[in-house]
Amino acid sequence: MSEIAIRPDAALDTAVRSAADDWPREALDFASELAAHYPQGDPLPALAGAWIARQKTPNTRSTYIRQFRVWEQYARSRGAHPLEADFPLAEAFSRYLEAAPTMKSVKGGKRGQKEPVGPPHSDRARATLLSACSSFHAYAVRARRKGSDPFELVHRPDLEQADSTTRGSTEEESALLLAAARADSSRAYALLLAMYSMALRLDSALSARVEDLGCDEGHRTLNVRLKGGRRKRKAVPPATGHAIDLYLDGRTEGPLFQTSTGRPLDPKYAWTLVRRLADKAGIKNAATFHPHALKHDAVTHALAAPDVKLHQVQDFADHRDPRTTRLYDQKKGRLDSSPGYGIAARLAERLGDMDGDRG
Repeated sequence: MSEIAIRPDAALDTAVRSAADDWPREALDFASELAAHYPQGDPLPALAGAWIARQKTPNTRSTYIRQFRVWEQYARSRGAHPLEADFPLAEAFSRYLEAAPTMKSVKGGKRGQKEPVGPPHSDRARATLLSACSSFHAYAVRARRKGSDPFELVHRPDLEQADSTTRGSTEEESALLLAAARADSSRAYALLLAMYSMALRLDSALSARVEDLGCDEGHRTLNVRLKGGRRKRKAVPPATGHAIDLYLDGRTEGPLFQTSTGRPLDPKYAWTLVRRLADKAGIKNAATFHPHALKHDAVTHALAAPDVKLHQVQDFADHRDPRTTRLYDQKKGRLDSSPGYGIAARLAERLGDMDGDRG
């Protein structure tokens, strides 16, 4: 039996590569940002960059960077290295979040300029921020094989899972918003109608490509990337498909929603667009309206239909847990359906009868 000879391959790149060479841009930029504050060879920038790189979507990476930055700056301002932080410091940070102002964009300032003048973090925001910090430290413990997670025992706000802080819109208000989008541009209309009629998150809509459009058993479909990176084919309603076709105007490739230069729409632009159109449409909560409200309202309005089952709306909303779908269901919390109105009305009637008997 002849031996197998190992043939040298001249095409092989023998240069030493770093693991960071395969990181997404957000991870590289964040590692560089941190490196400016720590001595050469400090493990924090590389650990934080690797932790960000393992997150599946650009939206998650951006969110984790923003959240971890708050903790890193707090620890550094207290003269502590994040990797050497202990439980008391992590707990103090949790208390700090209860009162510290949040960052808000400077009106009339430079692009990206912010200042600490916003309201303190809500319970939900604090819970997610502390969860992100714990995620990083758990990763650092595994990667370094030493240390512990200082946030493991930090108390997080108790959140009522049946509650949602997003203010819902009526179906009439949603129609007004989409009418404003249609009057604005074919792109704005196609984007907002797709997000509303398909219950899409903003990052799913902006990451979609024209090539992701297709057909399945007579249904027009869009193969979208969901939260967590998984893929799913979603039905495109006829009116939405027509709006997309008018916007594409024969284009067969590239980002589904793109700029004039062929780049995907920027999420910040989409936020500004949605808020501007909400104001134009006269939506009551236009000042706080945001892209995710479109999906929120779609789920609420779908659940209000008498012939639709919860599991159907759960699948429509891409929720793995029906309790999440219920979280989006605003109709159960509407003020006009409060049983208190009926109780008070019946009580007033009884009191009226008692007054009549006395007379």
